[in-house]
Amino acid sequence: MEEELKCPVCGSLFREPIILPCSHNVCLPCARTIAVQTPETEQHLPPLLHRAAGGGGDHADKLSLHSETDSGYGSYTPSLKSPNGVRVLPLVPAPPGAAAAAAPRGAGPASSSLTCPQCHRSASLDQRGLRGFQRNRLLEAIVQRYQQGRAAAAAAAKCQLCDRNPPEPAAVLCEQCEVLYCAACQLRCHPARGPFAKHRLAPPGSGGGGKGAGGGRKLPTCAEHDLENYSMYCVSCRSPVCYQCLEEGKHGKHDVKALGAMWKQHKAQLSQALNGVSDKAKEAKEFLVQLKNLLQQIQENGLDYEACLVAQCDALVDALTRQKAKLLTKVTKEREHKLKVVWDQINHCTLKLRQSTGLMEYCLEVIKENDPSGFLQISDALIKRVQVSQEQWVKGALEPKVSAEFDLTLDSEPLLQSIHQLDFIQMKFPVTVPPVPLLQLEKCCTRNNSVTLAWRMPPLSHNPVEGYILELDDGDGGQFREVYVGKETLCTIDGLHFNSTYNARVKAFNSSGVGPYSKTVILQTSDGDRRHLNAVAWFTFDPSSAHRDIVLSNDNQTATCNSYDDRVVLGTAAFSKGVHYWELHVDRYDNHPDPAFGIARINVVKDMMLGKDDKAWAMYVDNNRSWFMHCNSHTNRTEGGVSKGATVGVLLDLNKHNLTFYINGQQQGPPAFENVEGVFMPALSLNRNVQVTLHTGLEVPQCVKQPKLPNN
Repeated sequence: MEEELKCPVCGSLFREPIILPCSHNVCLPCARTIAVQTPETEQHLPPLLHRAAGGGGDHADKLSLHSETDSGYGSYTPSLKSPNGVRVLPLVPAPPGAAAAAAPRGAGPASSSLTCPQCHRSASLDQRGLRGFQRNRLLEAIVQRYQQGRAAAAAAAKCQLCDRNPPEPAAVLCEQCEVLYCAACQLRCHPARGPFAKHRLAPPGSGGGGKGAGGGRKLPTCAEHDLENYSMYCVSCRSPVCYQCLEEGKHGKHDVKALGAMWKQHKAQLSQALNGVSDKAKEAKEFLVQLKNLLQQIQENGLDYEACLVAQCDALVDALTRQKAKLLTKVTKEREHKLKVVWDQINHCTLKLRQSTGLMEYCLEVIKENDPSGFLQISDALIKRVQVSQEQWVKGALEPKVSAEFDLTLDSEPLLQSIHQLDFIQMKFPVTVPPVPLLQLEKCCTRNNSVTLAWRMPPLSHNPVEGYILELDDGDGGQFREVYVGKETLCTIDGLHFNSTYNARVKAFNSSGVGPYSKTVILQTSDGDRRHLNAVAWFTFDPSSAHRDIVLSNDNQTATCNSYDDRVVLGTAAFSKGVHYWELHVDRYDNHPDPAFGIARINVVKDMMLGKDDKAWAMYVDNNRSWFMHCNSHTNRTEGGVSKGATVGVLLDLNKHNLTFYINGQQQGPPAFENVEGVFMPALSLNRNVQVTLHTGLEVPQCVKQPKLPNN
């Protein structure tokens, strides 16, 4: 559990931990260290940090990150590293005259930001600086209790290498060796040179400076209203609030619930998630025992095979001597391979088990706490971590990769002239091609210009299947072509023509060859709206391909997100020809996020902003401006942003191979991208501060306003 209690910057136990918007924690002193301040007219960064650090906590709390006005992205280049590998800025003395130059007349304001050392997510600071982040009182209490337990254990700690009886009291603990040394044994057995030079020595039971127990814990007060205690929980913002926040603050119209009820609900969710991890940890322990027994069996069976081989070879004439050595080498390599595979599994499983156990212990300590607001501050992140920890025990992870048996048989009956061809034989059973797959017509369907096909193998089929080949014609009675090769028995093909009839068939294959085709199934794509030249497609957001942090509602037409990071969701339709138009209405827009609207291929990366990879073409928008982005290159900055109630239109013209965007009916510059070809799906990226609703089945706009030209 100790790793859960250590700051990712300094590597020591947390001191005055604060919760970043990404749910990670960092020490308040460390937050001051890794923050950066760059006024728009100031380039000498270290002296500013020096003055901020020396001028008191208020300045240090307001260290900030410079934002490039043209791109909307912040960047900094720190020059040193903390002991834990996180980059920090050096606090060097300011050069002479720097104080006078630090605030020249007309100097621009400084932007503020802090980058998380774990996920590298940049968080904006308001006028309160680092005080705007909530203190993690729950984590602080657990660290304090953990330190007290270690201190009690250290009082009775004795050197583990002493020859004296009784041993001398321990002076240091090596965190890498996990051995206690007295002063004399440390000099003799653990010198500060060679491979020991990089080991970290700490006092027994120490874990960094923390506040001692100071009597009863003070009830937490609201960060916005110092005199009010937390009494309710805002479901929309996922944070505890006070009565005054509901009366006059931004939470007045949000969905709020009783703090105690939400505390119990989230505790129950965390406990339920822990049960799954606990079961997996129990299975992992049993699996480790199984693997260790497997090691013993492999050793024994390997020795048996070696003895048998030696006995057979010794019975042969001298001509077998050299061949005997070759055969022994094969058995030894087989044994070593099996042992290596099993040891790799043991090490891998042990690491996963240690991580899961540490997380369980930490979560159990969190559940013991009686601070509802503190618990709710971290419960969502903990629940998600526990669920991810449970998911890592995928099917097959707790099964041995090798068998203890050696599939080697020595044939000792060949004639003398065949000795040099002597080798192990392995039994192989005859394998024939797979039978005809059966199409599951009840699962085959069409939606817009996509078709989905499903199939299965007939029952009592003993021939192995290595994969399937799905073929589709061109929708006009032409030749079949391969559209899928793989092991799945369900496939969806996107980007077909509207109002077309397609023929599909499937066959299976294995090492012996390709089996016969299935029966042909005929599928008709949607005819769209016949009144218009271009078919009008109706579609929604696709929950099956969306990032797991995406939250869909309103029959999958409304999307928001659980994360502060940008996540991608695709539409259920795919387009390869024609002209298509859809709109997205901004239902909620808080804290100036940057949603991105556009198109993407099916394999777009879904855990970052749309347009950062080469699989998406997008326009991302703030409240004042917009940019076009593809391959992480943003161009054509145009005035005109979005706010609550705004409407963003996307026009995909695959006849002219271009993409155009509109905000409230106003075209944003010239067509955003040209030479756009292939199969594309409507796409959107957003975080928890944005909610949008999709509107489809719209006619292509006939008249558009004059476009705004991009700023040069």
